[in-house]
Amino acid sequence: MIEQFPAKQPSALSAAPRRRAFWPLLIGAPILALAMAAPVWNSGAAVAEVAATPTFEFASPAREQVTSSQRNAIQSAKDYLEISAFSRSGLIEQLEYEGYSTEDATFAVDSLNTDWNEQAARSAKEYLELTSFSRTGLIEQLEYEGFTRAQAEYGVNAAY
Repeated sequence: MIEQFPAKQPSALSAAPRRRAFWPLLIGAPILALAMAAPVWNSGAAVAEVAATPTFEFASPAREQVTSSQRNAIQSAKDYLEISAFSRSGLIEQLEYEGYSTEDATFAVDSLNTDWNEQAARSAKEYLELTSFSRTGLIEQLEYEGFTRAQAEYGVNAAY
């Protein structure tokens, strides 16, 4: 006698619904977003923005007289100023937070020929891109960030 096998049931009917893996979405979405944004990064506007990034010159003594800690602090200060606007005191505080001594941080900041008025203007523009400020409120915010009153007023006038 021939034994008959039961007919196969479609998997959707015979088993519990299968959960889809979520991790490929977590990994794939950011990669896809970066790949799609890459042409924008190479656009003329992005290149012009990089070209407009301020350059810094050393006002410090000869390289032989600079310690490695001071040299590293100088590089960190330059890196910070390329990313965002800082007041003189704000940049010194940031370098101290990174672990540099007050002396090395001060040496690094003072060794760069930085236009603090221009930094105040950049900072004011950055604030206005994020939120609204009255002129007085923005001046007070810049002073809170460590800019002098004159630098803050210059920055606000340049930003408006």
